[in-house]
Amino acid sequence: MDPTTKRVAIVGAGISGLATCKHALAKGFRPVVFEADEGHGGAWRHTLASTRLQTPAPSYRFSDFPWPPGASTAEELFPRHDQVVAYLDAYARRFGVLECVRFGSTVLRAEYAGAPEEQVAAWERWAGNGEAFGDGTGEWLLTVQHRGSEATQMYRFDFLILCLGKFSGVANTPAFPPNRGPEVFRGQVLHSMDYSRMAAAAAAELIRGKRVAVVGSGKSAYDTVAECADVNGARFPCTMVCRSPVWMVNGGFVWGVSIGHLFLNRLAELMVPHKPGEGLALTLLAMMLSPLRWVISKLTEAYFKARIPMREHGMVPDWSFAWTVSACRLGVLPDRFYDRVAEGSVAIRRARSVSFCADGLVLGEDDAGERVEADVVVLATGFRGADKLRGIFASPRFREMVAGGPDNPAPLYRQCVHPRIPQMAVIGYSNNSSTMFACEMMAKWVAHLLDGAFRLPGVARMERSVAEWGEYVKRHAFVDGEGPCISAANTWYNDELCRDMGYNPRRKKGILAEWLQPYGPADYAGIL
Repeated sequence: MDPTTKRVAIVGAGISGLATCKHALAKGFRPVVFEADEGHGGAWRHTLASTRLQTPAPSYRFSDFPWPPGASTAEELFPRHDQVVAYLDAYARRFGVLECVRFGSTVLRAEYAGAPEEQVAAWERWAGNGEAFGDGTGEWLLTVQHRGSEATQMYRFDFLILCLGKFSGVANTPAFPPNRGPEVFRGQVLHSMDYSRMAAAAAAELIRGKRVAVVGSGKSAYDTVAECADVNGARFPCTMVCRSPVWMVNGGFVWGVSIGHLFLNRLAELMVPHKPGEGLALTLLAMMLSPLRWVISKLTEAYFKARIPMREHGMVPDWSFAWTVSACRLGVLPDRFYDRVAEGSVAIRRARSVSFCADGLVLGEDDAGERVEADVVVLATGFRGADKLRGIFASPRFREMVAGGPDNPAPLYRQCVHPRIPQMAVIGYSNNSSTMFACEMMAKWVAHLLDGAFRLPGVARMERSVAEWGEYVKRHAFVDGEGPCISAANTWYNDELCRDMGYNPRRKKGILAEWLQPYGPADYAGIL
């Protein structure tokens, strides 16, 4: 097969799109990358000025492209967002990715043209024969609108790779009771997605001298509250309305041991039962060891409770630390966050439900609840990544299948391809503790599939694997609306990818390192 004759489309030029394009280029393909924005980097291009990495820099990097000297020192273990953007730009330029990107090009619709959907649904092998391009007759038709034009253009490709990301595009706006939503509020309401896309000066002007309330408890909520506190201080405190606190920590170490060494190595994964395909013996061993995981989790919780005044302010999470890692919910506190609370720049309110009134928010189920006066309300309530993924497909059948739901939260084989959607891959839909690392491994796997290094198994076998991963996610790591998280079984998952690609999954030197050191990007640098 001559890769230069195969037409490969990549939708999105964020982290996953850049990595996918780089590895496709390395295999000799000449992909076309459609990016709706005017620049690359995805969500990192549009975030608050104070945002930093949530994963230590040595783990948040591409395997063959280290951070520049000084960017990942002890003082800069969690680089700023502008450093991340600069790193991504250097990566894209180093490997010639930008030459493939068509900026300002929005893919409005993707339609499969080939065998009828009924025939596709009856295939016993993915794409008919288990190969990336099938028998060569199927193709994807992309309807694209380029900037500056109301007209659309149709493009044809032999393989489609969706790198749409999960943390932008479609905001998760809560539903409110009748006459208790934003329509009754006299102030301004916006989602954190819109707030973070504003220029720094414009965002500061929006909140300066105003009473601001932020609804949410995730990383975007903390960053928004911290930024409001910096602008207004104690004169106009920013109110954070939180339903269920998550674990937000002030570093990546517990008693001098990294969180990765405690929760993200092979030994830690061995303590997690019911991993996909692990067999009865390993399941029983994991269940026997699971009390040790519980003890490690409780000791970690005690460590952070002693060092962060979360008890004092009613912000102790309901979930265990181990579950938080498994569900990709762990975050890093903004600098001096609780100092701002102590000085009166930030006020924290807990509420199971929130609604609007004319002059702010009402906390609780009815109008008798506590009121929070506000001029601006920011909804830091997350995103609908599944809706964003579904929305690109013309086929109702494909829309229904591709993103799964509560009963099937991990519908993609190897987290990359749907068993019944041919000649198409998705990269970056599943979560991980290090998005960049995870996306690159998926990109490598898809590039090997495109290159013919392996064929996919039968559809029935793929669907069994999908079901096993779905059960694992529901047991250990499911947060409705946020897609699957494979953080606590990441090495197990990467072992599957390595075996598919023909590489030895055991990549450490020595048995102690193999079991006690967490795997990182550098361990997979030899996979090309």
